[in-house]
Amino acid sequence: MDLEMVMKELEALGKERTKKIYLSNGAHEPLFGVATGAMKPIFRKIKRNQPLAEQLYATGNYDAMYFAGVIADPTVMTEADFERWIDGAYFYMLSDYVVAVTLAETDIAQEVSDKWIASDIELKMSAGWSCYCWLLGNRPDSEFSEGKIAEMLELVKNTIHDAPERTKYSMNNFIYTVGVSYLPLHDKAVEIAKEVGPVEVGRGSAKSKFLNASPNIQKAVDKEQLGFKRKYVRC
Repeated sequence: MDLEMVMKELEALGKERTKKIYLSNGAHEPLFGVATGAMKPIFRKIKRNQPLAEQLYATGNYDAMYFAGVIADPTVMTEADFERWIDGAYFYMLSDYVVAVTLAETDIAQEVSDKWIASDIELKMSAGWSCYCWLLGNRPDSEFSEGKIAEMLELVKNTIHDAPERTKYSMNNFIYTVGVSYLPLHDKAVEIAKEVGPVEVGRGSAKSKFLNASPNIQKAVDKEQLGFKRKYVRC
């Protein structure tokens, strides 16, 4: 399948209701409103195809950009490729659920994420923290430096309340993910979550929302989910 054929199939799958949901979450035109699950039959036809993924991502169409992440081949993507992708990720569903997810399947994931976290650019920071969440929730604990993850927890504790709004979500999720999926620092994550407490995030004209990793970690404990690792990062 070429770019034109894929775009036609995506357009045919678009739903106005789904489109409105994406728009309300930060997407903008052009987009069709394709549910992610509806993309699976197209993926089965294409499998991994990095050249086509690059063409789709360059369209600026949200659905095409998301599908680009589905068919991307992370093994051939370079740091420069990921920098280009994150620069094109104009809202969190792209930065955290396309770019960060794809990056999490590479050997350069931590290196690139560290740079993004230190960037002071909201969606880069968010993608960096999110990538660590995908990594911790998928890879063996032995692949991570306990000292480094502990330092990152301290960084979250000291900066989350003053972080950019979207970054707060991924930092809060980082505390939760360490608490549930990285057993060496479960106790420290529980302690940090309590010290951080509720984190207020603004939602434009809507009423503020409060994030709190502590009760969610406890729910995972109650459900005996400690040590949870997902089999795949991408579906």
